[in-house]
Amino acid sequence: MIAPLRSARVVAGLLIVLLMLVCALGAPWLASHDPDEQDLVAMLLPAVWQQGGDWAHLLGTDGLGRDVASRLLYGARVAMLVAGTASLGAAVVGASLAYVAGYLGGWVDWVIGRAIDVWMSFPPVILSLILMTGLGTGARNVILAIVLVDWTRFCRVLRAEVIVTAHRDYVTAARLSGFSHVRTVLREIVPATVPLLVTVLTLEMGIAVVVEAILSFVGLGVKSSQIAWGQMIADGRDAVYQAPLALLAPVGAIFLAVAGFNLLGDGLRRSLDVRMVEGRE
Repeated sequence: MIAPLRSARVVAGLLIVLLMLVCALGAPWLASHDPDEQDLVAMLLPAVWQQGGDWAHLLGTDGLGRDVASRLLYGARVAMLVAGTASLGAAVVGASLAYVAGYLGGWVDWVIGRAIDVWMSFPPVILSLILMTGLGTGARNVILAIVLVDWTRFCRVLRAEVIVTAHRDYVTAARLSGFSHVRTVLREIVPATVPLLVTVLTLEMGIAVVVEAILSFVGLGVKSSQIAWGQMIADGRDAVYQAPLALLAPVGAIFLAVAGFNLLGDGLRRSLDVRMVEGRE
């Protein structure tokens, strides 16, 4: 019997992810200020609970007088966009190759396996920086760079699971019954590997948030007209002692987003993986 999806990890992770989505989608209505509006009279204001704080700026302002809370909300839009689309893109590419390699085996598996080894020999962040240097800035290019780098994560993990599943008795029975290769993979192997795929997908979303923040921090992420958490960290480090929340707020947002995706992924794995459920019983 499959465990209920209402485990503590799933609930906690889902609540955090939903909070991030609400902030991202509702940023135009939740933000109290234009995130790019500069007020040089109100530069480096502290948070509202600190001495000298202003209720008009709940988390204070940065070195250009921009409202930190408003920029944090708009930064969530880029983070969630990149996390969702880049992870799905990497999953489609990596999972497709994993099913082909794991099911067919032989020289096809060997070629794809060697390609994974070569691609993963490069440090992921360095490879992302190199790709962004060639592609140029922009959210679309950030997504493309993450897909090109992280498809190997899906392919390597899922390929091993597909190889094991392909040798199960029910898969052999499907072949003997006359199922085509495509039908066998779609009806017998894919459902058995969905829990692992979901786990890797949610974990990859957290990784995508971090990678996007790193690229934006060094100026190779989204365009300057867009607001990103990594960009906020880069802007806030120069005045960290005068207005610490300008740096700490985006750092905390990144940590919360990654924690939410990790909790959701681990909880779904424990709820959907039949082997773990049977082990607990």
